[in-house]
Parts: sequence; C-alpha cells; structure tokens
Amino acid sequence: MEKTNLEKVAVKTSIVTIAANCALTIFKLFAGIFGASYALISDAIHSASDVFSTVIVLAGVKVSAKKADKKHPFGHERFECVAAIILAMVLLATGVGIGYTGIRNIVTGEYLSFETPKVIALVAAAVSIAVKEAMFWYTIIAAKKVNSSALRADAWHHRSDALSSIGSLVGVVGAMCGVPILDSVACLVICLMIIIAAVRIFIDAINKMTDEACDEKTEGAIREFISSCVGVEQVDNLLTRKFGNRIYVIVEIACKRDLPLYQAHEIAENVHLGIEENFPLVKHITVHVNPYEPPEEDTTEIAVVDDK
Repeated sequence: MEKTNLEKVAVKTSIVTIAANCALTIFKLFAGIFGASYALISDAIHSASDVFSTVIVLAGVKVSAKKADKKHPFGHERFECVAAIILAMVLLATGVGIGYTGIRNIVTGEYLSFETPKVIALVAAAVSIAVKEAMFWYTIIAAKKVNSSALRADAWHHRSDALSSIGSLVGVVGAMCGVPILDSVACLVICLMIIIAAVRIFIDAINKMTDEACDEKTEGAIREFISSCVGVEQVDNLLTRKFGNRIYVIVEIACKRDLPLYQAHEIAENVHLGIEENFPLVKHITVHVNPYEPPEEDTTEIAVVDDK
C-alpha cells in the first residue's frame, strides 16, 4: 500500500529525531558522569524517554493514515489526535516533574550539596540546547507542512528538552560560580513554559476531535471559490468541521430553478471536484442544490404627506 504524504514525512522526521536523541543521550550521560553533573545525567535520561514519545507519534500517524474500512467508514485521522493528547500528557508530566524537582531542591536545601561540575558538563549542556532546538524547528516545519497535530506535539517535546537543558546549563554555570540555587530557580520557569505548551497542544487536539469549525479565513476562501463556480447563483449555507488533520465540508448552493437535473448535477460535481483540487486538506464534500429564488423587488409605495 502506498504511503500518504503525512506518513512519509512522519517516518522521515521520526527516524532523524530518534537517531539524534540516541546520540545525544549517550553524549550527555558520558558528560554527566565524568563531568560530575547530576542535572546532566537526569537530562540524559529525559532524552532517552523522547525515543518512546517519537514512537508514539509514528504509531499514531501510521494508524491515522490507514484507509477507511467497515468499522471506520470515515477514516482513522482522529487517531493522530489521540497520539497528540498522549504526548501532551507526557509533556505535562515532564513539566510538573521539573517543577517539583526545583521546589524540592529549594525547600530542602539539597542544591547546597551539589558537586562543582567540570567543563565537559558545560559543553554537553550547550550542545544539547543547540541540537534540541534544531530538532524542534526540523519537526515543527514538518508538522506545518502536513498539518500534523502529533508531529507538532513531538516538536514541542523537543523544545521542552531544550528548555530542560537550559536549566542544566544554568545549574552548571551557577555551581561553577558558587550560586547552585540558580538551577532550581530555572527549573520553575521552565516548568511553567512546558505546562503552557502542553495545554495548548491538548486543546488543539481536543478541538480537532470535537468537530470544531475551520477558521474564518479558510471558510471565507472556500465560500469565495464556490461562489466563483459557473452555474452557482449563490451559496445558501456552508458548514465545515475538522476531522483530525483533515476537513469535512457541507455546502448548499443555489442554481437556476429551471435547469435540467443533469445540468444541476454537473454544477454540483464541478464544485465538489474544484474544492478537492484547490483545498488539499478537505477530505470529503457534500454538495446540495437548491432552486435559486431571486430577491423580490421592493414595490412598496412611499406615501407623501402634504402639511399645507
């Protein structure tokens, strides 16, 4: 079975990010052990868990790309939203975990017992930030290209790792400068940023699973195109709904009432095919034809009152 564009992009992106995460995990673990940085060791474990997250994304995209069947006659696109929701939960847990660690270290004074890290830990933290930020942009560009909620969630997971590595860098620098509490303070800021990203991803996925309408710009473009089709006198009604990363359209058009049935059908078919050709995200269109009722002219006479 031929892979869809979404599946091809997801597989390519996932392979690249999995390979990068594996290499980064080994490097940070080595640097954390020999550089005496507990924060970097934790960060390495975090990077290792990202491989699991990317596998979730890949599984969600592959299932969503399956063709419609008897049990799912409208397709499987919403499974991608399920993957995005799972990743949002993982991202939320990551943020909460980082925040908890920061609060615990501050309250218990544990940060005072941190060993002064070596230069290799500083280098590893900086490399991690650069690589993870590059992975974020690589994945977010791919997500926008195919309008994928799961890839977008995975991209923000990479960004959360970059932020986590910033915390590690701040902690290393702080420990070297004799201010180890900076690591814990940075954790709280990073925690807030990750939680905000997780909530946004969760809301976006939920909206796509609950038949939210398209944005006004998209609906306006569809309406304008339909109005420009030959034989369409006016658009009586237009409804859109999101279905995973795809769009469903239901439209009522008005045609001249004295047209033969085959001509009205041809106009509706041209509208259907035109929407599919000009709006790639639209998966299914229902076109209903109404008889055109021209607006009645206002023949009401205006009475003139003579005050003389």
